[in-house]
Amino acid sequence: MRSGLFMIGTRLLVSMLLAGVALAGCGASREPATSTKSNSEAGIVAPQPPERLRAQVLETLPHDTNAFTQGYEIAHGVLYESTGRVGQSWIRAVDTTSGDELARVALPPPFFGEGITVVEDSLWQVTWQNGVAIRRDADTLAERDRVEYEGEGWGLCYQAEQERVVMSDGSDTLTFRDPETFEEIGSVRVRAAGERVDQLNELECVNGTVYANVWQTNTILRINVGDGAVTGKIDASGLLKPSEQANADVLNGIAAVPGSEYFLLTGKLWPNTFRVRFVPQQ
Repeated sequence: MRSGLFMIGTRLLVSMLLAGVALAGCGASREPATSTKSNSEAGIVAPQPPERLRAQVLETLPHDTNAFTQGYEIAHGVLYESTGRVGQSWIRAVDTTSGDELARVALPPPFFGEGITVVEDSLWQVTWQNGVAIRRDADTLAERDRVEYEGEGWGLCYQAEQERVVMSDGSDTLTFRDPETFEEIGSVRVRAAGERVDQLNELECVNGTVYANVWQTNTILRINVGDGAVTGKIDASGLLKPSEQANADVLNGIAAVPGSEYFLLTGKLWPNTFRVRFVPQQ
């Protein structure tokens, strides 16, 4: 289902610092004694289509072609990356200033690593079909404890304002979890113009918004998790050259650059990471 020596040097740090459906109306009744109102007259608001955006590339950076990327996040000046595949899963932390690897831990079989997110001094990591979430020390990546959950684990991100972890499982539902216990505390179903959207994968939380890539596509969704509405649909196609894409797998890494409008995008076995911003599609 799911297929990392990533190096960020001073170049990226400098870049960060410098960057600083239609409304349906009801027809009239054939009965003369009754009448019907349109949706607008009745106060019913039709779902709005998502804003169309694209990923504008600002900088191209190297990425390990052996990394089957599953989770990607920047926190506390560190880029965290987790990878998948049984017997090949690992998680690493890289200093965004020097590019030095600060820590790296392998996941033993039968674990298949998936999404990650940092919560203060801890890091949560989920596994695909193992039903196990691992809490790690954010500095050393050493395991602190494990928690079991039902279903599959795909993506993770943390909403500090709401004090909750957001988790995807490949369906159209985002699950909210307690950041301390990982217990489920709620959920929301995702809809684009009223239509369900599934295959939600790697996640990135930015304030009250969640960005999610749709597995096996080059589409990233901007989601209002208050009601599950997709407010933006981002086209991230064309990042890799055809010759590069031939040996790569799908898009699967979204890391917001803190304090900016920029994101890092990469994928499974990709040779590059791209610093981008999301702009209106023309």
